[in-house]
Amino acid sequence: MKVVVTGAAGMVGSNLVHGLNAAGIEDVIAVDDLTEGMKYRNLLGASISDYFDRSEFYERFERGQLGRIEAVFHEGACSDTMEHDGRYMLDNNYRCSKRLLDACQAQGTRLLYASSAATYGDSAVFRESPECERPLNVYGYSKLLFDNVVRRMLPEAKHQVAGFRYFNVYGPREQHKGRMASVAFHHFGQIRERGTVRLFGEYGGYGPGEQTRDFVYVDDVVAVNLWFLRHPERSGVFNVGTGRSQPFNDVAHSTINATRALRNEPALTLEQQVAQGLIEYIPFPEALVGKYQCHTEADLTNLRESGCDVAFVDVATGVRRYAQWLAGRGG
Repeated sequence: MKVVVTGAAGMVGSNLVHGLNAAGIEDVIAVDDLTEGMKYRNLLGASISDYFDRSEFYERFERGQLGRIEAVFHEGACSDTMEHDGRYMLDNNYRCSKRLLDACQAQGTRLLYASSAATYGDSAVFRESPECERPLNVYGYSKLLFDNVVRRMLPEAKHQVAGFRYFNVYGPREQHKGRMASVAFHHFGQIRERGTVRLFGEYGGYGPGEQTRDFVYVDDVVAVNLWFLRHPERSGVFNVGTGRSQPFNDVAHSTINATRALRNEPALTLEQQVAQGLIEYIPFPEALVGKYQCHTEADLTNLRESGCDVAFVDVATGVRRYAQWLAGRGG
């Protein structure tokens, strides 16, 4: 089986390449933009059959120059929620995806692509339904626009199209993302550099560190993608999260205890960590007021009704695995 992974050197993309290899699929064409060259490290140890820069891949794929492709995993996108250039965002996340969708349908290639929970914005309900979709930024809008294209074409689609609304993904191979890396990643860095973790204080009716998100470990995201690869009859737009919302305090608490365990130090309660100054609450940034999701929680009804039975780990388990992975690579 020959497959393509766009955004292959990114976080989800690179973990997906490694996951495909572990499933016995090594004929993987990797597509990315390695202007930021150090991202190549995410693909170390992976088996790929070819690599294309994104600037040449789409045209070559449309012309059928890459041979028979079974599926494209489209993870490439601009994922910076603070990017305000709407023209740039729509060109990268909408127009590029639409072009790929048309080419896949024309060539008999399945498309499994990354959408985002940012499509929900300030909604209180996170169900794959138009009345719940109120993006707070142009990134979320760009993803929603493409999801709507997919919804309209699905009744006539000849080949599988499955979109995955990722919630807050964390885990290995995200170090290149800078400010857009996960909370867990930044917490690990803060502990290493200053010995404390910083969390937002009171905001939006939530107490210090009590804003909640659906944090999903990247290995589970990969598992969902591979499940749909094995089930070509399943199409649609699906939430990919744990279905459990947890406060940022849980991430900080788990990260601190995971790093303590690596040093053979005993675990502490959240209260003990706060009392010892290991967690520090800072004022909520003015720049994020009105643009911040205080709560997300994936409704998994649609995913489960598709038959996908992937089990999702909780924050404590995922963060512990992440800490062990980081420790194995020198932090």
